[in-house]
Amino acid sequence: MTEKHLIDPELLEILACPETHQPLALAEAKLLETVNARIAAGECENVGGTKVEGALEGGLVREDGTIVYPIRDEIPVLLVDEGIPIPAKA
Repeated sequence: MTEKHLIDPELLEILACPETHQPLALAEAKLLETVNARIAAGECENVGGTKVEGALEGGLVREDGTIVYPIRDEIPVLLVDEGIPIPAKA
């Protein structure tokens, strides 16, 4: 499934960050590459403090651009602790 089809557009319109309730958008390929490089290097922890393992197939970015929620098996994981902080330079 391509990036644009990971989430049904109608579903995406109603999804929100579980912490701040900000709207979410599909993560762009460049951001996913950056996050996946950090994961591969063993340098990526989620908000809950757990090391993230396994590349993301997709993600949903919070409107303020500070957190990406993973999409795994075409299902968005919208749990606060599963959010992955996005470095300011990403």
